[in-house]
Amino acid sequence: MTDDILVDIQDLHFSYGDRPLLQGIDMRIPRGKVVAIMGGSGCGKTTLLRCIGGQLRPTGGSVRLGEAIVSEMPEAELYRLRRRMGMLFQFGALFTDLSVFENVAFPLREHTDLPESMILDLVLMKLEAVGLRGAHHLMPASLSGGMARRVALARAVALDPALIMYDEPFTGLDPIALGVIGRLIRTLNDALGATSIMVTHDVQESLLMVDYIYFLNGGKVVAEGTPDEIRDSRDPFVHQFVHAEADGPVAFDYPAPSVAEDFLERAHGRAA
Repeated sequence: MTDDILVDIQDLHFSYGDRPLLQGIDMRIPRGKVVAIMGGSGCGKTTLLRCIGGQLRPTGGSVRLGEAIVSEMPEAELYRLRRRMGMLFQFGALFTDLSVFENVAFPLREHTDLPESMILDLVLMKLEAVGLRGAHHLMPASLSGGMARRVALARAVALDPALIMYDEPFTGLDPIALGVIGRLIRTLNDALGATSIMVTHDVQESLLMVDYIYFLNGGKVVAEGTPDEIRDSRDPFVHQFVHAEADGPVAFDYPAPSVAEDFLERAHGRAA
């Protein structure tokens, strides 16, 4: 693997029981870039993210993070490797019984032996970066959805990770909060010199901020490219997805007999 590639996924397969979900995924994600993984619901985007993070073991193929083979690591080594990873879960997933400060401090306490004075400084710095230093004493229940997502983002970058993963970071946000989170993902990635992988359905916001996009369908990569290349894609599924068209490869109508057949059958039934 070349030095400029941080995440290298080769021929990745994953199945839930007898049901194959990922079928031969190949991706190469360079250092310092923000990369989006898109596709319809249930196509395996979040499962792929969990394979990259080591939460799930693939049934075939490999995942490398730098020189580490994530897909083959024992749990103890994987735990140490996760110090280099940050994760923003869908809806933020804050600890509801911990304050904003303690949520952001959690990975620092879990993975380091830093003194409390340094943890205090680092947490306040991360909260300042997302505009919430003044909210450090609040509990998650008192936060808006956008504020909670920003706290979760501060927690995800608390250890200055090399890799930051985002699972549907825009879900449930109003347009203002969505724009704020998108801008923070981009600026924090660049400020930290990190690499970001983002699973998302939000096409328009993603096209404005990412460097590269992979599209999944049927367990495979069906298209990839820069935002401009994806906008101009001639792949029917990608075109329908990007332009939010009601009909296409994902059909509007549920399979059914023709209207004439349905009505004729009903008419014959009534006549009988």
